[in-house]
Amino acid sequence: MEQGNYSVGLDIGTTKIVAIIGKENEYGKIEVVGIGRSKSLGVHRGVVNNITQTIQSIQQAVEQAEANSGLKIGSVVVGIAGQHIRSLQHSDYITRANSEEVINEDDLDKLCNQVYKLVMLPGEEIIHVLPQEYRIDGQGEIKQPMGMYGGRLEANFHVVVGQVSSIKNVGRCIKSAGLDLGNITLEPLASSDAVLSQEEKEAGVALIDIGGGTTDLAIFKDGIIRHTAVIPFGGNVITEDIKEGCSIIEKQAELLKIKFGSAWPGENKDNEIVSIPGLRGREPKEITLKNLSKIIHARVVEIIEQVYVEIKNYGHEEQKKKLIAGIVLTGGGSQLKHLKQLVEYITGMDTRIGYPNEHLAGDSDEEIASPLYATAVGLLMNAVKNQGRKKQEAEEAQQELDTEMVLETSMESGTQTEVRKERKSVFDRWSEKLKDFLDNAE
Repeated sequence: MEQGNYSVGLDIGTTKIVAIIGKENEYGKIEVVGIGRSKSLGVHRGVVNNITQTIQSIQQAVEQAEANSGLKIGSVVVGIAGQHIRSLQHSDYITRANSEEVINEDDLDKLCNQVYKLVMLPGEEIIHVLPQEYRIDGQGEIKQPMGMYGGRLEANFHVVVGQVSSIKNVGRCIKSAGLDLGNITLEPLASSDAVLSQEEKEAGVALIDIGGGTTDLAIFKDGIIRHTAVIPFGGNVITEDIKEGCSIIEKQAELLKIKFGSAWPGENKDNEIVSIPGLRGREPKEITLKNLSKIIHARVVEIIEQVYVEIKNYGHEEQKKKLIAGIVLTGGGSQLKHLKQLVEYITGMDTRIGYPNEHLAGDSDEEIASPLYATAVGLLMNAVKNQGRKKQEAEEAQQELDTEMVLETSMESGTQTEVRKERKSVFDRWSEKLKDFLDNAE
């Protein structure tokens, strides 16, 4: 079966690749019909470093999602992260030819497109241009200028920049896996769509998405994105530390972290011990849970402190920029025990774990509502939105075409009657043309 009305989000992460298929139901919620997941082998810290392995992992995830849903995947919306991502603030303006006309979408597009022409460092490309607020003829703090009058239209923009080569590599993997690239979205933006409510974005909130290879940050205030950052540490460095500190293999370290790991060392008693089987007939190793927690705690504190530096860079300590809704943690790394309490302790900000279930249909699989899939659900939402927009544009274009053809017909016949703008079938238009031609021929 073809993809049709269904959309696809593809999350290419450092530890896992997730393909998720769904559509919008009549209540405006996302209905997931298929999900595929595979181990990510060719990605390091959010950046593709082995094309062949990444293509194989993508194909595995896509095949699984296709088998689950019975649909054939064509076009996908992909998330991009990695340490090469940076963001900057920029303001720009346009002078309108006629200030007597109201500001329309074309003016906003013209202003946005002007920002895309900014000169970047060699090898960098603009991924997103996000308008923050507008000014019209010097009047500031305008959130939506459409329909207003004015000659000079200014705006502040949040510009997200990434490395061309990294973006091209992602595109290459998608194409080689036999898929079309629908759109590229910054992963923290996708995650924020999935787990944040509009009230939180208005009040001021920092979303921290702790993935395998990177920790993504997105800050919102007054409903507008204010700051984004990608920190090149994630859950993998914690696993790495456990592996080194306890002299065990990676697989065991990962299991230890998930099953017994805690970000708060005071929680464990000294006599709590876990025994790990030795390799190839060697003696089993005994590890105290207190030591395990100490290793995890040290690394988690480092990650949170780096994120907190970014939150301070945004200006959280200023009264006007205060993030009232605090912090929302999501991503696989947010499932670590007592992480919420540790984040609150370090930053002094209210914290909650973000689940992507708010936008999912009620009968969705419980597994998908895990913070692990926040980015994938956000990408799927983005894909659904894109498809809706394309459909609307196609309908509007068709409507314009139909109107033009009807007007042409009326001009040919010489009639001065006002023609109603309505869509007509090809057959109706053809029969009208024929009728007019015969009338004129007489």
